[in-house]
Amino acid sequence: MGPINMAKDFNLLTQELSSTLGTMHKEMPEVMGAFSQLAKSASADGALDLKTKELIALAIGIACRCDGCIGFHTKKLVQTGASRDELQEMLGMAVFMGGGPSLMYAAEALNAFDQFSEKVASAA
Repeated sequence: MGPINMAKDFNLLTQELSSTLGTMHKEMPEVMGAFSQLAKSASADGALDLKTKELIALAIGIACRCDGCIGFHTKKLVQTGASRDELQEMLGMAVFMGGGPSLMYAAEALNAFDQFSEKVASAA
């Protein structure tokens, strides 16, 4: 595992966003419920498994430069057992498609992967 850049703490970022999203769910139940159902339906196994779908979601999060998306989808990739090699191949495609800005967010995704992997390893 490479060194962890702690410029962004993705564990903290996802915890804080989860709290805010919970508030939004209470205050906007129809919108948030519909979004949750969309996420559940889109993530369901079909021709593509969850890990593949999460790799796609993370690539889009990188291209869109969304820290929250990077945090949540990287965390899910660690939970699905994605390897660092799988992540790096996807990062290569994201950089290819998005150029320099995607390279910077690909580095953030690698940091997030290391942070979530370290958390899983320390819990074991």
